[in-house]
Amino acid sequence: MTVRPSAARRCGAVAAAGAAALLLAGLTVLARADTGYAAPTITLSADHLSGAVEGSGDPTVTADVEQAGVPAGFLRLQVVSSSNPAVAAVDDVRQERTPEGDRRLTVRARAQGYTDLTLRVTGRGGRTATAVLSYAASARTAAAPATRYLTGSSDASAAVDVGGGYALVADDESNVLRLYDRSRSGAPVRTWDLGPALGAKKEADIEAAARVGDTVYWTGSLGNNKDGKYKSERNTVFTTRITGSGATTEVTFTAAYKGLREDLVAWDGANGNRYGFAAGTAAGEVPKQIDGFNVEGLEFAPGSTTTAYLGFRAPLAPAVPGGKALLVPVTNFDKVLSSGAKAVFGSGIELDLGGLAVRDIRKNAADQYLILAGSWAADDNSDPYALYQWDGIPGHAPVKRADLPTGDPGGWEAIVSVPDLRVPGARVQLITDNGAADLYGDGTEAKDLTHPEWKKSRSAWFALGPIRGGHR
Repeated sequence: MTVRPSAARRCGAVAAAGAAALLLAGLTVLARADTGYAAPTITLSADHLSGAVEGSGDPTVTADVEQAGVPAGFLRLQVVSSSNPAVAAVDDVRQERTPEGDRRLTVRARAQGYTDLTLRVTGRGGRTATAVLSYAASARTAAAPATRYLTGSSDASAAVDVGGGYALVADDESNVLRLYDRSRSGAPVRTWDLGPALGAKKEADIEAAARVGDTVYWTGSLGNNKDGKYKSERNTVFTTRITGSGATTEVTFTAAYKGLREDLVAWDGANGNRYGFAAGTAAGEVPKQIDGFNVEGLEFAPGSTTTAYLGFRAPLAPAVPGGKALLVPVTNFDKVLSSGAKAVFGSGIELDLGGLAVRDIRKNAADQYLILAGSWAADDNSDPYALYQWDGIPGHAPVKRADLPTGDPGGWEAIVSVPDLRVPGARVQLITDNGAADLYGDGTEAKDLTHPEWKKSRSAWFALGPIRGGHR
């Protein structure tokens, strides 16, 4: 006997088959629609990024992820591989969404070295795109929590506080001034290339700066180059005018003078060649020797807008181990720049800095001075550095306030600003010249790195010790 399905069962089967067919048709249509999505894209704000082991406030890179017709928030960004996980692994990359839907990336370094991090964005329709972020990590420093890195240049040589937590920084390998946020690591907010205004084909070897109102005075080293050759660009002092402050700072070139070296040599000759300036500037003489000729400090005398102190890295006075550091007052420094007048000099000021020379000198509005003291030598990264307080008055002795660490790459080169030195534990921010440093352990000096994002100077804050005698 044959049993036939009921009409209800036949109708149910037909309905189920119809539903399945409709579902399959719908999925087919959806799949066809998905394949119509354009491929997503990743655009990095920089293809190269640097960081530091146990670094704080490390630089970031922004990834702009897009897919036509799809909100950025629906796209998934992943780090899918690292070429050197010992330096930074996939899980060491942090993402933060910006209000615009972009992704801000920060990398936590595990060790010194390089790695390529591959990023992948996945969009609608399963479409993907990749990009590579090349990352370099420098070693941990002794003052890691208080350290920040100024990228784009490795040869910071002078700094000026422009208010609002920002500083204008020069380097001695270019004629570019860079504006940095003092509290963060990363690239400059603004840059100004003064080479064309200076008429300079090579670097002016900017080594020091001093600010009076909205005018900043800058000086080159005035000495020969490292091969003992005279380069006219280095024999330059110039001024810029600052408008605005903080992140809105603007810089305008105003004037230059290119005869200060000759004025100094003539003055010293007229005074019995006491400091040996003629010999120190002679052809073949390198600047960074104990009897060389090299300016690295500039600041105005107490209460003055006309007399400026030139601080010498070399020579010492006398030019023997244990000699004193030398300052030479230029009593008409304002006129030298404003009208091209020949420089007029006061008597040399000789300061006992424990056998060290002037690497920077800076004062605050209360005429409290800090002198950054270091070696006259070229290979000075491991030589002693110290901070001395002074009152700016010739004949008064400076007082040591701190010895600076020297175990990390880079030489201490610039004082950003001077706090109230009467406050116990006052803190000062210093910047290094890292040009000769091997930052990433591959034997390459920072100044020779091929990517500006990997070039960097180091800044750190230091607390000053108590005053022990001497003039305040």
